[in-house]
Amino acid sequence: MPAITRSLITIALVGAFVEAMRLSAASASPPQAARPSQSRVALSRTLAPMDGREIRVRLVEVTYPPGGANASHTHPCPVVGYVLEGALRMQVNDGAEAIFRKGDTFYEEPGDIHRISANASATEPVRFLAYFTCDREVTQLSMPAPAPKGAGERR
Repeated sequence: MPAITRSLITIALVGAFVEAMRLSAASASPPQAARPSQSRVALSRTLAPMDGREIRVRLVEVTYPPGGANASHTHPCPVVGYVLEGALRMQVNDGAEAIFRKGDTFYEEPGDIHRISANASATEPVRFLAYFTCDREVTQLSMPAPAPKGAGERR
């Protein structure tokens, strides 16, 4: 075997040995710690008193198209909402109108009147989660709001 061929084989073997040692050392080193998760308390609220015999939770995903809205309504159970995307325009009872955006949360007491529940955008949908926590089986999670006092009365 010519000397040049032996030299090339020796260099290749030494290179392979060095690479094998590097890989072996890399696998022997302790694994890197996994990146920790991040968390935040998005909402903390004391719920209305419940009888405690049975608690039911329902998670409802709601989407309003651009410019979409629901009529004034009420819920029989506490509701916690979380906006997934878009902007939600709301008014509860006689409170101020507010806009909730992606990552925002909101809370409604049972029986609150949801006067405005609408998409704040005319071009993009809004999508949010509504968590209902009820102390009984509820077949209807939203009901039309009661008519304002004096509505329909003749003068």
